[in-house]
Amino acid sequence: MYVIFSFLLLALMIGALVDIIRRDEGQIKHLPKVVWVLLVVFLPLIGTVLWFTIGREYDRRPTENVSFGDPRRWHREPPPSPAAGPARDTRSTEEQLAELEREIEYYDKLRRPDQTP
Repeated sequence: MYVIFSFLLLALMIGALVDIIRRDEGQIKHLPKVVWVLLVVFLPLIGTVLWFTIGREYDRRPTENVSFGDPRRWHREPPPSPAAGPARDTRSTEEQLAELEREIEYYDKLRRPDQTP
């Protein structure tokens, strides 16, 4: 019985660690990612339960109520076509750096209005 419980706890702990590591910071609630990892490693049972109950951001359900057998329940928007591709920045690195330097100077002027360039 103890062996089964140990393997179950180990599987849940590994699942929680993989879930923590693969999530973006915006999908993690209440604590930073590193703290969640340490909590799950050093307190496996408590850390895993806390992670799955309060730590992760769950996907939101659709607001429209549909029955279990309704095909709309499983309908998802098709992914964008590969031909469209992601929008790319066509500027050169030098142009990007020059724009970044202009932004830095602009915000420096906003912070210190009494100084002139």
